[in-house]
Amino acid sequence: MAERLDLLVRGGTLVLPDGAIAGHAAIDLAKAPGGGLVRADLGVSDGRIALIAPEIAEPAAEILEAEGAIVFPGILDAHVHFNEPGRADWEGLASGSAALAAGGGTAFFDMPLNSLPPVLDGASFAAKREHAERLSRLDFALWGGLVPGNLDRLPELAEAGAIGFKAFLCDSGVPEFAAVTDAATLRAGMKRAAALRLPVAVHAEDDATVRAFTAEQRGRGGADPGAWLASRPVEAELLAIDRAAELAGETGCALHVVHVSSPEGLERIAQAKRRGVDVTAETCPHYLLLAEGDVARLGAVAKCAPPLRDEERRRELWRRLLEGEVDTIGSDHSPAPPAMKTAADFFAVWGGISGCQHGFPLLLSAALAHEPAVAALPRFAALLAANVARRFRLAGRKGRLEVGLDADFSLLRIDQQGEGEPLRNADLLYRHRQGPYEGRNCRVRVLRTVLRGRTVHEYDSPTAESTERPHGVLLRPEP
Repeated sequence: MAERLDLLVRGGTLVLPDGAIAGHAAIDLAKAPGGGLVRADLGVSDGRIALIAPEIAEPAAEILEAEGAIVFPGILDAHVHFNEPGRADWEGLASGSAALAAGGGTAFFDMPLNSLPPVLDGASFAAKREHAERLSRLDFALWGGLVPGNLDRLPELAEAGAIGFKAFLCDSGVPEFAAVTDAATLRAGMKRAAALRLPVAVHAEDDATVRAFTAEQRGRGGADPGAWLASRPVEAELLAIDRAAELAGETGCALHVVHVSSPEGLERIAQAKRRGVDVTAETCPHYLLLAEGDVARLGAVAKCAPPLRDEERRRELWRRLLEGEVDTIGSDHSPAPPAMKTAADFFAVWGGISGCQHGFPLLLSAALAHEPAVAALPRFAALLAANVARRFRLAGRKGRLEVGLDADFSLLRIDQQGEGEPLRNADLLYRHRQGPYEGRNCRVRVLRTVLRGRTVHEYDSPTAESTERPHGVLLRPEP
C-alpha cells in the first residue's frame, strides 16, 4: 500500500513557477512571465510538498477539494509593523498574523522600530523572537535596526538570525529609533552588513528635504491633508534613493528600498541596477490602489510616508510594475489606535496604513483588470512570494509551489464574471478595524490559508483556534 499523505489538495489550479509538470501541459504559457497555471493535485507530507501531479492516487489523512479554486503560493510579507512587545495596543503578533493569514500570507518579516525595546541588539531580538514563537499564527523573520550607535551590535543581530537591517533616512516617528541622516554612518553600516552578507533596507526620504518642505507648509499655516502631502515631495524620495544606491555600490552592500511610491523612484533604482548595484525595489498595495485624492476623501486611514502620489503617477507605477521594474510587494502594515488617527492637525496624525489583510486580495483583483489571469497570477506569485524568498535567502524552503519546499499556500476563489463583493472593515482581524478599503469591490476571496500543511485560516471561521494549529517558527537566512 502506498504511504499515506498528510494532506491532498485535489483538482485545484496551481500557480507554478515553471508553468508545467511532467506529463501535464500548462495553460497557455505564451503570456505568463516565468510561470503558469496548471490544473493538478498537490500532496503534502511532514509539512512539505511531497507530490505535484495531474492526479495523485495515494491515500491521505485529509483531502481538500479545490475544484474551481486557485492554489496560490503563500505570500511572504517582508514589511509589517506588528509592534510587539511594548506596543501591543497598536497591533499584536497574534492579531496581525491572523489578519495576514486571512489575506493569503504564510510568513512575515517584522520591522524593528515600533516594539519596545526596538530590535537593536541580541537581547531585544531574543525578546521579540520569544513573543513571536508564542503568539504568531505564521512563520516569521525579524529585521534588526541600523541606527547611529549600534553598528557594533550588527554582528550579534546577524548571529541571532536577523533577516537584514533597517535604516530610516528621515525621522522614524518614534524617538527610540534614530534616523541615519549622515553618509558616514550609513556607509559604515552598509560595509558591516556586506561583510555579514545581509541586506540593508532603507526608508528612502531625505530628512533635510522633508524638514524644509514641512517648515514651508507650517509657515503658511498648513494643517490639512494637502499641506501634509506637499511637505513630502517626490524629490525627497529620489534624493534618498540616490544616496543609498551610491553607498551600496561603494560598499558592495545589498540594498532593498522599501515602499517605493513613485515611478521616478523605480527609474532611479533601475539606473542603479544598470550600474551594477545590488538593489531591489519594494512597493506596496496602497501605492498601486490609492492616490493622493484618497487622502482628502478618506482622511487619516490613508496617511502614510512616503505619501500616496497623484493619479498619473499611480498609473505609471502599475505600468512599470508590468514591465518588471518592481521586485517585491510588501504591505507596510502600520497600525495605530484610533485615538492616534484623529487630530485636527493632519501633521499630528500617526502615519501608517493598515493593509495586510485586504490589500493583497484587492491587489490581485486589480491585477486581473490589467491582464489575463494566466499572466497576472504568476507575475504576482513572483512579486509576493518567490522574489521575496530569493532576495532574503529563503528560497530553499519558501516562496514556490515546488516539491521539497514548505507546503505554504492559499486557496483563492476568483469571481470570473462580476465585480466581486465589497470589502468590509467589520471583517478585519486587526486589533483596530480600520483601513482604507471599506466598500471596494474585490473579485478575489481567500478561502483557506495553509502553513506547512496545516490550515491557519478558513474563510467561514477566520478566528477559529485549533490544538493542531502550528505556531510560527523563526526564518533565518539560508547559508
